[in-house]
Amino acid sequence: MAKYIALAGFTDQGIRSIKDTVKRADAVSEAARRYGCEMSQIYWTLGAYDLVTIIDAKDEASATAFAMAIGSAGNVRTQTLRAFSREEMADIVGKIA
Repeated sequence: MAKYIALAGFTDQGIRSIKDTVKRADAVSEAARRYGCEMSQIYWTLGAYDLVTIIDAKDEASATAFAMAIGSAGNVRTQTLRAFSREEMADIVGKIA
């Protein structure tokens, strides 16, 4: 599975209903499975981003569909980063001539 790190910021709508953020996170974690993903970690953070999540996805299309579905709810805006493990990076740099 591919690993992604999603950096999220609350929208005006999301911050207005901040008291529901833990319930929403549970619902998002459950929704991830419908897209072939697993939200393995979620952290509420201070600073430039309000949330950081770690997501495992079976493929890029699944990760993209999941991100679009979550974004369409209107509570967060995300920036998603593909993350590579040490082993994956070793394989990648091993292909450099």
